[in-house]
Amino acid sequence: MNFQVTIPVLIAFAISVALGPVVIPFLRRLKMGQTERAEGVASHLKKAGTPTMGGIIFLLAVVITSLFYIRDYPKITPILFLTLGFGLIGFLDDYLKVVLKRSDGLLAWQKFLLQILVTAVFAFYLVNYTDVPLTMKIPFWSGHYWDISWLSIPLLFVAVIGIVNGVNFTDGLDGLASSVTIMVAVFFTVVSIGLNSGVEPITCAVVGGLMGFLLFNVFPAQVFMGDTGSLALGGFVAGTAYMMQMPLFIILVGFIYLLEVVSVMMQVTYFKLTHGKRIFKMAPIHHHFELCGWSETRVVAVFAIVTAILCLIALMAL
Repeated sequence: MNFQVTIPVLIAFAISVALGPVVIPFLRRLKMGQTERAEGVASHLKKAGTPTMGGIIFLLAVVITSLFYIRDYPKITPILFLTLGFGLIGFLDDYLKVVLKRSDGLLAWQKFLLQILVTAVFAFYLVNYTDVPLTMKIPFWSGHYWDISWLSIPLLFVAVIGIVNGVNFTDGLDGLASSVTIMVAVFFTVVSIGLNSGVEPITCAVVGGLMGFLLFNVFPAQVFMGDTGSLALGGFVAGTAYMMQMPLFIILVGFIYLLEVVSVMMQVTYFKLTHGKRIFKMAPIHHHFELCGWSETRVVAVFAIVTAILCLIALMAL
């Protein structure tokens, strides 16, 4: 069992580490640089020009590693599809923004339509080609499942797209989305082994791939993951949760993702209702803490620690 866990971690880690020195200079030559908003956090202006789309590093690591295991672990197939599908949407969005200089990238309706399409294929496969039911494990009530009948499919669309965009909002500081998602992937690995869910090769691959990527993404970042990486990670988290019947557990282990989304929704709604007033100094909420005086590394460390603690609580909730 230890061999099954450590090998995919090491393979994905090695691939990420090997790809970094190759991909980063390539992205720099293509001028795939990050642009920072003038009205954003002042300390982030120096990040302008840092290569983005670096998520392709760990995405390739995860895909290549998973291919070694896909025959013996068929349950990783829909997770890999959702990870790669959303990663490709992010890649297209990044490419339009930073290579073709189309400032908005994909239009909002185009991105949403593509997300709906990818989620629909995942839902169709889950229902028709796996033995995984849509009933959901209930936290802190061992052995009990929540069955919401026909509402399961609409909830799946809301949950998947919500999680994906939550991870996307979390990607705003050097190493933040990577660090938080490593914790979540470790949690899924431990649970998958304990419950014999059969998805641990891809959860381990994400752990290894992100650890390798963090060598280049930790403060001060040499490369950013971009939407290519953040949407792919969102697809991974959502897909794994559904394949393990654990979407309700995302409220715990993915609390940071949820907090980021809710902070943006609250800020936008309050701003419109009050004609210009704000709840937070800036949203998503990680920027609020920066403007309160926290260093970037402190925000990342605290958010990762909070996620680690919540993952431990989620283990008890099983």
